[in-house]
Amino acid sequence: MSDTPNKIEPIQEKLDDKIKKLNSSRVYKKVTPKGDLSWYIKWASSFTLIIAMMFTAVDMFPINMWIANIGFIGWLVVGMLWHDRSLIVLNSVSLAIYSLGILNHYYGY
Repeated sequence: MSDTPNKIEPIQEKLDDKIKKLNSSRVYKKVTPKGDLSWYIKWASSFTLIIAMMFTAVDMFPINMWIANIGFIGWLVVGMLWHDRSLIVLNSVSLAIYSLGILNHYYGY
C-alpha cells in the first residue's frame, strides 16, 4: 500500500529554471514592482478611489467625481509605466466618462 501509483512527487525544477531553459524572449516572469514610483502611485490612486466611492455612497456630488478622476489619472500613469493595456484602456475610459459627467453637471451638456 505504500507504493501507490497516485503518489504526488515534489517539484524538482523551479519556474525560473524552466524559463531559462526555454531561452525565449517572449517568456516573462511577471512581478509587480515594489518600492518604485509606480508602487506609490498605485497605492495613492487606490486610496483615492476608495475615498471617491465613500463620497459616492453618501451622495457628495460632484466632488466624488473629481476625486475619482485623480485616482483614474494615477492608475492611467501606472498602466503606462507598466505597459499594461488593460489598465490604460479601463482608466482612460473611466476618466472620459467621469469627465463628461462633470461637464454635464456644470454646463448641462
